[in-house]
Amino acid sequence: MSDLTALAAALTTHVLFVVSLALLALLLLFLLRAAFVYIPNTHYGIVERRWSARRSRESFAPMALAGNAGFLPEVIRGGWHALTPFQYRVHKMPLIGIDQIAYLVARVGRQLESGQALGEWPRDVAVDDAGGFLENGGQAGPQRRILRSGTYAINTALFAVITEDAIHHLDPAKTDDAQFQAMLVDRDGFRPVVIKDDRIGIVTVQDGPALQHGEIIAPTVGTDAGNPDHFHNSFQDIGRFLAAGGRRGRQEQVLVEGTYFLNRLFATVEVTGKRRIEIGTVGVINSFVGRESEEAMTAENGRGRTVEVGSRGIWRRPLEPGKYAINPYAAEVVDVPTTNFQLRWIAGVVSAAAIPNGRSYDDDLREIPVITRDAFEILVPLSIVAHIAPVNAPHVIQRFSQIERLVTQTLDPFVSSYFKDTAQRNTLLDFIERRVDIGKEALAAMKSRLAEHRIEIEEVMIGTPKPAPGDTRMEAMLEQLRARQLAREEQKTFADQQEAATKRKALNEQIALAEQQAGITRSELSIRIAENEGAAETARKRKAADGIRVMAEAEGSAETARKTRAAEGIRVMAEAEAYAAKARAESFGGTENLMRQAMIQALVEIARDSKVPLVPSVMMGGGAGEAGAVAGLPGLLLALVGRDLAGRDAAGTEAAAGRSASRPER
Repeated sequence: MSDLTALAAALTTHVLFVVSLALLALLLLFLLRAAFVYIPNTHYGIVERRWSARRSRESFAPMALAGNAGFLPEVIRGGWHALTPFQYRVHKMPLIGIDQIAYLVARVGRQLESGQALGEWPRDVAVDDAGGFLENGGQAGPQRRILRSGTYAINTALFAVITEDAIHHLDPAKTDDAQFQAMLVDRDGFRPVVIKDDRIGIVTVQDGPALQHGEIIAPTVGTDAGNPDHFHNSFQDIGRFLAAGGRRGRQEQVLVEGTYFLNRLFATVEVTGKRRIEIGTVGVINSFVGRESEEAMTAENGRGRTVEVGSRGIWRRPLEPGKYAINPYAAEVVDVPTTNFQLRWIAGVVSAAAIPNGRSYDDDLREIPVITRDAFEILVPLSIVAHIAPVNAPHVIQRFSQIERLVTQTLDPFVSSYFKDTAQRNTLLDFIERRVDIGKEALAAMKSRLAEHRIEIEEVMIGTPKPAPGDTRMEAMLEQLRARQLAREEQKTFADQQEAATKRKALNEQIALAEQQAGITRSELSIRIAENEGAAETARKRKAADGIRVMAEAEGSAETARKTRAAEGIRVMAEAEAYAAKARAESFGGTENLMRQAMIQALVEIARDSKVPLVPSVMMGGGAGEAGAVAGLPGLLLALVGRDLAGRDAAGTEAAAGRSASRPER
């Protein structure tokens, strides 16, 4: 019995020992588990201090910055970590992966200032340094800083990390974070802003000082890359933007092609197209922002004042053809054609080349109703070619604001009034016949009148007038005009025919002259031969006279003087005869003709002085009839000519003998 009792006592002691060892092992395991924490490498740990003798700083609760109870700012990464048992608790959180953009909302920190929308992130503090954020003055609320693509171990006890798909926080049920997430989804804030295809981005800033009184667009600041303290790199560095003096509201600066990582709680972007200035036009800038012009308002510029580039108002220098990144909220661009454009006062006809934005300048123009001096009511169709020089485009827009107003308020009233006055001074037929002259007069008047408006008129073209509706008298007047024109054309035709006949006569004379050219040439040669022979004869006789004169001078007597005078007379007579012979040769067409005429004249004189009938009454021998009579006539004429020549030779011989007898012997 006692053995059984001892065995039971031993067994009990052994069981108690084993249980004690087990309890001790469990206690050691519990202590080890509380003191050592294992965190996988895909997670990180947020350490919470459950109790402490120190009081927490109210502005940073529930964060433990001074050894107080609360969440420690530092997080622990993957691996084993030793902690004081029962004092700390580790919240294991998966690493936060961000595809493109995520936003931070701080639970505690320095309070935002009045009017401030986003918390300022301390400079040179990393996004995972919660202690540095709080100790360096980080502010509570949504932050200016954003998270880019990557994997982060953020202390979500201090920050809520908002992504497109989730809200990372120890208390994810907070409604404020959900509201921020919905707002960012609506603004497409979880993706960068991508500008391409000739587009621009209009930026509206939600934070910063308000605009000054009178401003509607925030001026451009911080665009100089050489100033790193103020260069905000197209609104991507919010702190530098505000340091440069940036203001809340729609910005004058725009975003051009590129990718921009913008905090969409700070700035929203409206994407629109670039402003294109087509070839043949210029863009006149009406700037809504800029400095006030210091130029005084005078009588000369009061009706069309322009300002320098950068000032508020109409810029003097227009934009040349091209593409421009112009903020439509900061400036208005008015297209002005610089090529010639046509305006037609013709119903139903528009000038397609002058259509801006689907509307033509002459949509509202119609034929001009006028009354002529003879009381005809007609409609005058008209076309005008106008031109605006690029340098004058800003002045035109300043004065009329639009080309349509220029047409309707100035050109149309002036043109209508001018042609109504002109029609009053002309009848219907005169108006139709003088269309060209009236157009030239209208061109000169319009150039002079519209020069003060900086508009150049290139051409004025008047169409065929039309009768007023229901008027049938104009056709009768036009019929008279046609008849008048037909008569004029007939007169012109007769004049042309007369001129053609005159030219035909002159042509025939030229043809006949060409046919006789050979004979004329022979005659001219004969005349030259006669001239040469006359000159030779004159030279011979002059030489003979000179010889006689020399002989007379040698004799030295009165006889010699007498003979000298006789010789001079002979020489003069010889020259006269030679000149007469030359003249006769010229008048009769040459020496041959002269000799022929002399022979005929001699025969005529002989026949006139002779008492022998030219035709004998009785013909003996010879041929019968008239042939015999005619055949005898040449013989008689030759006999008479021979007698005359013989007499002349005898007289010449006697004269020569007399001259020889009178010459003294030596």
